[in-house]
Amino acid sequence: MRRSAPRIAALVAGAVGSLVLGSTVPALAHGAAGGRHDQTLAPHTQFEMAPDGSSGATAGGEGIPNIDSVKKTIAVYYGDPGTGLANRTSSPYISEMRAITTGLRKTLRAKYDAAVAAGEQPAIVLDADDTTLWTYDMEVADMKFVFKPARQDYWVQNKLFPATPSMVDFVNEADAMGFEIFGLTGRGAAQKDATVGNLKDVGYNAFEMDHYFTKWAGTDQPSYITCATAKCTTVEYKAGTRKHIEEDLGYDIVLNLGDQFSDLQGGYADENVKLPNPTYYLPSPDLPGLEEPQLSPRTSFRMAPDGSSGLTQGGEGIPNIDSVKKTIAVYYGDPGTGISDKTSSPYISELAALQARERTRLTTECRVAARKGSKPAVVFDADDTTLWTYDMEVADMKFVFDPARQDVWVQNQWFPATPGMPAFVDAVADSGCAVIGITGRGAAQRDATLGNLAKVGYDDFSGPLYFTKWATGAQPSYITCATAKCTTIEYKSQTRAHIESDAFGGYDIVANVGDQFSDLKGGSADRAIKLPNPTYYLP
Repeated sequence: MRRSAPRIAALVAGAVGSLVLGSTVPALAHGAAGGRHDQTLAPHTQFEMAPDGSSGATAGGEGIPNIDSVKKTIAVYYGDPGTGLANRTSSPYISEMRAITTGLRKTLRAKYDAAVAAGEQPAIVLDADDTTLWTYDMEVADMKFVFKPARQDYWVQNKLFPATPSMVDFVNEADAMGFEIFGLTGRGAAQKDATVGNLKDVGYNAFEMDHYFTKWAGTDQPSYITCATAKCTTVEYKAGTRKHIEEDLGYDIVLNLGDQFSDLQGGYADENVKLPNPTYYLPSPDLPGLEEPQLSPRTSFRMAPDGSSGLTQGGEGIPNIDSVKKTIAVYYGDPGTGISDKTSSPYISELAALQARERTRLTTECRVAARKGSKPAVVFDADDTTLWTYDMEVADMKFVFDPARQDVWVQNQWFPATPGMPAFVDAVADSGCAVIGITGRGAAQRDATLGNLAKVGYDDFSGPLYFTKWATGAQPSYITCATAKCTTIEYKSQTRAHIESDAFGGYDIVANVGDQFSDLKGGSADRAIKLPNPTYYLP
């Protein structure tokens, strides 16, 4: 559902093909509010996620961190109020960076003295992006978590990056102490001058051109870099450069600092320091025969759906957004194009299991109620309940919702059916239940939505039983909201109450089906069926 609870526990996805029904909670009588049962209608907060996305094959939709909740958690962590701009003064990220650099500074003198006593020339190697220069505002306000090389080059050449919090004082103190400071970045040779200039502009004293390494241009690969293929991996480039610093230039790299594990893998440093960064993930295979399990991302996470865990979890405890995107892609069978597999995927398998489990129960309930003359009905949401939005959300919008583009998709009736749902809805209708739609789409999209539903095989949705959000000034009399702008739960639950009222027709909503918990909360349905959807979250 892109735009909106029952009286008993919801059906929520667990592992693929396995759905957990809160059957210990009794169903309430028709018309009861059942507020206490809404307590079960809440997203997962514990997640297991492999950084490469492979857990999308097994975790189930509810077991994948919802991307909107991940974005909100990242925003809270960086003190971003929703503008895409980080708080430059105070945030959990700034506090964590301060704690890391404070700890390093406490041992800096001892490390320096030990290296000198051993006859070494002590050095520190630092990455650029999100190690010495802070990219959050570019990544979020400008790029919306969708990397664009042209925009990145604009920021680089115009030297727009602020310093990473606490790092200027740390690097300058190390330089003053006698450490040789090296820069080692994945930025290209054409960006070297601007990068060193940006570093100087924001207060770093130590970075010099001859000790600042960037990726080479074209065929100018340094002789000290050897790679397994024509295209070097990040680890081959960075580890090979550190080897060059130690073995050819004669330094001892006491500390190697980076925000990516690929900045640190491959050896040639006495100590690696991983700085937090949940805003992107740049993996790279380690060197052949080298195993460094300590240089691996976390796989267990606790995340509140409202983003509040960004206050407490630390950067490594927040699901990395690139890993989340990859996990979602695997779940939907998306090969990287933003287009879901329409034939076979973990998502399709999970929906098939849900439908198989629910069809027998629901059709039986419909037949029994119809024989009793109680006017049974099943309510269905639209987006990602009956119509499938993945290709719009990902290929078109890149997980950045655009109302204008959404309206183009709606008016052109481009959405395919949610897998298996036309047959599921048909079975409900054939068993004697009225089929009713309630969507958060607007009144101006109603006709196109009904047309799209008919186009992809739904025969049972009809105008009189299809509810959309009203046009401005046309709020129905049966809807009462706490403020001028109704919440999704106020709109959908009161619409269900209206459907069940004698004034409308006295239907008994035996089940309410939706992909968002806000579709399901608020009562006026005997039970809720939650469909999986990690691609957005509408609380």
